[in-house]
Amino acid sequence: MPARRGGYGAAMRVLVTGGAGFIGSHVADLLAAQGHQLVVLDALLPQAHGADVPGWTAEHEFVRGDVRDPQVLQRLLPGVDAVCHQAAMVGHGVDPFDAPDFTTHNDLGTAVLLAEMHRAGIGRLVLAGSMVVYGEGRYDCAEHGVVRPGPRTQRDVDAGVFEPRCPRCGRELTSGLVPEDAPLDPRSTYAATKLAQEHLASAWARQTGGSVWSLRYHNVYGARMPFGTPYAGVASIFRSSLERGEAPRVMEDGRQRRDFVHVSDVAAANLAALTTPVDGFAAANVCSGEPHTVGDLASELARAMGGPAPEVVGGARPGDVRHVVADPAFARERLGFAARTSFADGVAAFATDPLRSPIG
Repeated sequence: MPARRGGYGAAMRVLVTGGAGFIGSHVADLLAAQGHQLVVLDALLPQAHGADVPGWTAEHEFVRGDVRDPQVLQRLLPGVDAVCHQAAMVGHGVDPFDAPDFTTHNDLGTAVLLAEMHRAGIGRLVLAGSMVVYGEGRYDCAEHGVVRPGPRTQRDVDAGVFEPRCPRCGRELTSGLVPEDAPLDPRSTYAATKLAQEHLASAWARQTGGSVWSLRYHNVYGARMPFGTPYAGVASIFRSSLERGEAPRVMEDGRQRRDFVHVSDVAAANLAALTTPVDGFAAANVCSGEPHTVGDLASELARAMGGPAPEVVGGARPGDVRHVVADPAFARERLGFAARTSFADGVAAFATDPLRSPIG
């Protein structure tokens, strides 16, 4: 008996919010290539988009609109089988005046979407989560085992001491892999809104019997990133400097570790989540499993672009964390997801990938 449309493993009609953006557009392209029908919704926020509608949206049914507008959703959701929610205001932010924008776009937008999904009888959501919900990563103390460090002091940062200390004995700690059940400790406004999205989605799943995968993206890079904006990711900021003939400026000592994951792998993780059943709410790290330092990224990109070597400038922004390196085991076991793009190949491609210049 053939699978009905919308069943797991069958062709679906999917609403992709934020589907004209960096990650959302790659998700939309992959879903379409796999035979799914799409509706792409995007507000085209000026922090991330240029003046024109991106050309890649021409391949899909595209609606310019705001996920916070119930009337837009009421028009688009009937007949949809699942929602892939990528729409968000992203980035570290500039100052506390960003907080209302982060909160309304990310949390109010998610709440409106969940309410309208319930109205339309849609029970499947894939949420663009983030590793920022962890705050600092996992750390071990030689004497006290796994511990949770507090925020680094300005005195230590000013003195060039960047490694977190054990809250019990003051020793510097050793970083390890962060599993999904690690304590959640957001340390920026953006991070707080991403955790609130997860709480809203989890409550919705309990109330409605729906299913949610929250994909906790680690440091995503690749084609179509916005550049020339303080809201961009570090890979984009480094490339912008190199294109101006300037050395990438690396904060702290450059040895802070991250997991840089290529956007094509992030799209594959979304496809896996849309086609994998889950009871209620579950979160999964989306990472490469190949951690590198921020200094590694700057150096590799400078070599690929033939630019000046990175300049290590010290200091740290408020809310910056030292190490966040993901454990990929749960996503591999439950979603069958493993990244395929190596760091060297991904950064080499990123050196010439087309990016987007925002207008605000």
